Amino acid sequence: MAFDGTDDRSGMAGAVKQKLIDTKEKWAREGRLLTGMAAEHRGRRLPPGQRLTQDWPILDLGTRPNLALADWQLTVGGLIDNPVTWRWRDLARQPRFTQVSDIHCVTAWSRYDNHWEGVSAKHLLAVVRPRAEAKFVIFRGYDSYATNLPLAAFADDDVLLATKWEGKPISREHGGPVRVIVPKLYFWKSTKWVRHIWFSDKDSKGFWEARGYHSNGDPWREQRYG
Repeated sequence: MAFDGTDDRSGMAGAVKQKLIDTKEKWAREGRLLTGMAAEHRGRRLPPGQRLTQDWPILDLGTRPNLALADWQLTVGGLIDNPVTWRWRDLARQPRFTQVSDIHCVTAWSRYDNHWEGVSAKHLLAVVRPRAEAKFVIFRGYDSYATNLPLAAFADDDVLLATKWEGKPISREHGGPVRVIVPKLYFWKSTKWVRHIWFSDKDSKGFWEARGYHSNGDPWREQRYG
């Protein structure tokens, strides 16, 4: 079953923090937080306009799915040779992948050296085998949130479906039991409570992309909006 990146008005919108959405749309219109210093930050660890934090701030749209492991499942479809549906037990059978990376939120905070564990995107791609015409990946969470990525970004060595952070299961507030982690892009691209992954030959705007945010989201290029 195909799906696009638009938000589900019957599900998500009734519970979202509309004030937050309005504020962030205003940021996009005004270009808030843009420094124009992307060139000067090449090769630096902290992207332009970011500040370091030791905490992991909790940001969501007012809906936090409370999923028992027995109820969680992930469907992967679209332009692939081997569509799959993984329940929690299936995910647990996949090779374990650990990785350390920084994360950068479009709201201007960054956190260094996060320890993740889960299943690598490389492994998932080897299982589902995207077709040659697949160029984009669309993600949807159990909260109906959606975002989009170029397939090349999802295929990077540091991308994973994370089940643990700092040695412990990812909490519900941070998108557990499973969330996508795409370290090289702004963190809104790292879908919480992931439920569907869809491979497509066409790009499709997700929740924030439809509200003025960039389709790629590279922090070092300041691709906050676009």
